[in-house]
Amino acid sequence: MDNTFWAFVSLVLFLAILVYFKVPAWLGKSLDKRSDDIRKELDEAKRLREEAQQVLAEYQRKRHEAEAEAAGILAAAERDAALFLSEAKKKTEEYVARRQVMAEQKIRQAEADATNEVRASAVDLAVAAAQRLLAEKTDAGTVDTLFKTSIGELKTRMN
Repeated sequence: MDNTFWAFVSLVLFLAILVYFKVPAWLGKSLDKRSDDIRKELDEAKRLREEAQQVLAEYQRKRHEAEAEAAGILAAAERDAALFLSEAKKKTEEYVARRQVMAEQKIRQAEADATNEVRASAVDLAVAAAQRLLAEKTDAGTVDTLFKTSIGELKTRMN
């Protein structure tokens, strides 16, 4: 009975203990749960992305409406300028300029709001993903530490 025999016996005994305590089944369940969690996170991320795209499309639509409104305002200003050309040409030009600035401000504000909302959604999603990843890595480290500690205790008991 040499060291090779005792190493083999220790290995068989270790594997038997693992099977007795159902460690392979536990690891399988743990991996399955983790893959399900990842799949759920991916589905949630896809849903959030679709929502962000819908919000972006809505703000683009609003921007187009604002541009159409600006075009309508500009046309009305031109009609007013034609009616009051002799008397109020200067006032009409100032009116058109003010309306155009307001419309451009509305467009810029709508674009800024859309951009800020998409950025906020992206930041929230990134923070949530980072928190989940950190939580998962911490759990994996704890499991690894417990596993190494158990192996060390088995080695000392076998000697």
